[in-house]
Amino acid sequence: MKTFEELGVCEEIRRAIEELGFVQPMPVQEEVIPYLLGNRNDVIALAQTGTGKTAAFGIPLLQRIDTTSKNTQAIVLSPTRELCLQIASDMKDFAKYLPGIHIEAVYGGANIVPQMKALRKGVQIIVATPGRLIDLMHRGVAKLDDVSNVVLDEADEMLTMGFSDSINEILGGVPDERNTLLFSATMSKEIERIAKGYLRDHKEIVVGSRNEGAEHVNHIYYLVHAKDKYLALKRIVDYYPKIYAIIFCRTKIETQEIADKLIRDGYNAESLHGDLSQAQRDLTMQKFRSHLTQLLVATDVAARGLDVDDLTHVINYGLPDDIENYTHRSGRTGRAGKKGTSISIIHTREKHKVKRIEKEIGKEFVDGTLPTPQEICTKQLYKTIDQIGKIDVDEEQIAPFMEDITRNFEYYDKEDIVKKIVSLTFGRFLSYYADAPEIEKPASGARSKEQGARGKEKGAKSKEQGTRGRKTGPRKPEKGYQRLFVNLGKADGFYPGEVMQFINKNVGGRVQVGHIDLLDKISYIEVPTDQAEAVKRGLDGASYKRRTVRCNDADSREQGARSKDQRVGGRNAKAAKRRAMFEDERPARQTKFKKDDWMKFLNPDRIDLKGDEPDFSEDGWARRRPKKE
Repeated sequence: MKTFEELGVCEEIRRAIEELGFVQPMPVQEEVIPYLLGNRNDVIALAQTGTGKTAAFGIPLLQRIDTTSKNTQAIVLSPTRELCLQIASDMKDFAKYLPGIHIEAVYGGANIVPQMKALRKGVQIIVATPGRLIDLMHRGVAKLDDVSNVVLDEADEMLTMGFSDSINEILGGVPDERNTLLFSATMSKEIERIAKGYLRDHKEIVVGSRNEGAEHVNHIYYLVHAKDKYLALKRIVDYYPKIYAIIFCRTKIETQEIADKLIRDGYNAESLHGDLSQAQRDLTMQKFRSHLTQLLVATDVAARGLDVDDLTHVINYGLPDDIENYTHRSGRTGRAGKKGTSISIIHTREKHKVKRIEKEIGKEFVDGTLPTPQEICTKQLYKTIDQIGKIDVDEEQIAPFMEDITRNFEYYDKEDIVKKIVSLTFGRFLSYYADAPEIEKPASGARSKEQGARGKEKGAKSKEQGTRGRKTGPRKPEKGYQRLFVNLGKADGFYPGEVMQFINKNVGGRVQVGHIDLLDKISYIEVPTDQAEAVKRGLDGASYKRRTVRCNDADSREQGARSKDQRVGGRNAKAAKRRAMFEDERPARQTKFKKDDWMKFLNPDRIDLKGDEPDFSEDGWARRRPKKE
């Protein structure tokens, strides 16, 4: 393995990074640094978070800066404010002994005036989010005529977030003679498109393998019913007393709700999402990096700037739709050669995503079994014993109180005191898990296959009998859930994400939606029974894309539809029977059998006839039916 000196890193930067604890270059640094120190060398580097990417591009950028000029010579683009600030901070640390270098972070959500003042004074390296940089370009403050190095960090995420047009505009505003570096965790079609359009004869550097999850990460999933996801989360957190984790949620609403629940239940948790102010986000991240917060509940976008080396776990509160997002999530742990665990809490409808992710990252998930209350309490007890044993007693500080302590405890024996101390620190878990609700694991694996085989056999038999293998009656909701009808479907753009947002917007507060059946024009959704009335009140009469929404009990609607079908079916069956009778009994000559006779024949109960039966004799055939008296 080469040294930083052998890679061509100057003495001033080596001095700074040695103080930061850099001993030998990491693989991505060994590959990228010497290449970027040359001219017109474009690179696509595929590497996971935590592989030393910032130093890989930051060191050569700093070394190539002409300190005699205050013009902007390098720009680094990142998808989020947090990552932008992190990169700028790291590069300033690398440049500690390089006089005359000015680095500025510019990003949205903050006052633009100080950023404009800083750029007017002269900044050689701008670290920016795409939107804010374009704003500064349009204002004539960010001048990129002398830029010779462009870095796109987390390029795949920027494209996923919709920054494609912004990146095109920025790259179109810098000189063609430049080094361009794209750092990405995965090689997507969008990355390849950007490469073809803006990179020339680029080199592809892969650390690990393409689209691979972090090498030192174990992947586990726990399959539960949708209503049990939060209970499962609590068990997982309780089972790992020293857990230090990010819990990823899909939406800002869900993120805040899960954080609030954890805080209410006594956990050391904070939320991080886009609805927080910049000051709140900075404070939250500072507390998490300092280990003052144990659990950070975050959205994918908000957590992009978190650079924490010692996360023990990443917990997915449901799997993302995009496999690349899972790769980014799991890459937050297992960094710098340490082991990490990525845990996913999923329900039955997410099971197919596991197979897709396994195929993409080349790693298998472990089908986990949730720890039992006994196992959790044992773990927490050992933690409590360990904490008590490691407490350092300040003899001088406690000495003035020892007489009172001894007097108050003189009637207790040692065993009683130990029990009381342990119960004081450990009692919360004992009381909760004494009556903890049972978490039933949905049927899967061999059992599901067996059920599927039985279902196919039954379906084939039904088809043979003319029922087309379809189940009779509506789908039964999960226990504790009620099935509702909504007059919106796929044709209205009413997909699962829209369903969740629409319900939460109109009902107020978070509703745990269960199974969703989306049809073209209508939908059936399952919500907790105790929230069903609130959901109906909130949705019924609401407006969705200028359509008036109707929401009611699915059971009553389906029952009404079945009753109607039965009525129509009954009339049709009676008519068919009479038509068959007519075919058997009608005479050869029927030319004078008119429409009125036919209608009365099929519906004899709708008119009053003289006589008990219609006259089908040869003589009576041509006669009109008697009129009502």
